[in-house]
Amino acid sequence: MNAPAMVASLGSFPAILPAAVAGLSEADARWKPASGAWSVVEIVNHLVDEEVDDFRRRLELTLRDPKLEWPPNDPEGWARERSYNERALAESVARFLAEREASLAWLSGLGEKDWGTTHTHRVFGSLAAGDLLASWAAHDWLHLRQIAKRRYELAAREPGRFSVDYAGKWGA
Repeated sequence: MNAPAMVASLGSFPAILPAAVAGLSEADARWKPASGAWSVVEIVNHLVDEEVDDFRRRLELTLRDPKLEWPPNDPEGWARERSYNERALAESVARFLAEREASLAWLSGLGEKDWGTTHTHRVFGSLAAGDLLASWAAHDWLHLRQIAKRRYELAAREPGRFSVDYAGKWGA
């Protein structure tokens, strides 16, 4: 595994997230499509909690002692219980940036690690530390795509009698 490339990917995201949400009003940041999918501010707060309560914590536990039990993870429940959609977008982005900085500092201090160290999860089965690091990096981009879709949907609701069809269909 190319751990430095994974860490570099994690390190590049703090410059991209603020740009991806720039210019959104608080109302647009809280807007949810009819499908019930998360709003932009919910996505950002999910990224924060995954940073702290999932990826960093679980990777740390796996590297320290792979037999240690992982804390529970309930993204959908957290979104409701922690009132993600009521939070301010700018504060949520700032919180993500601070937590990512802490994660990068922690990762840079790890030194050589055995990325093959494996934790057995009751749902996912065997997960190596390398799986967690790679998934952490991929997770950013998965949710950037989700933010882009929400921005597309916001653009599509604004033209009134006009259409965004000329732009192309989402997912094509």
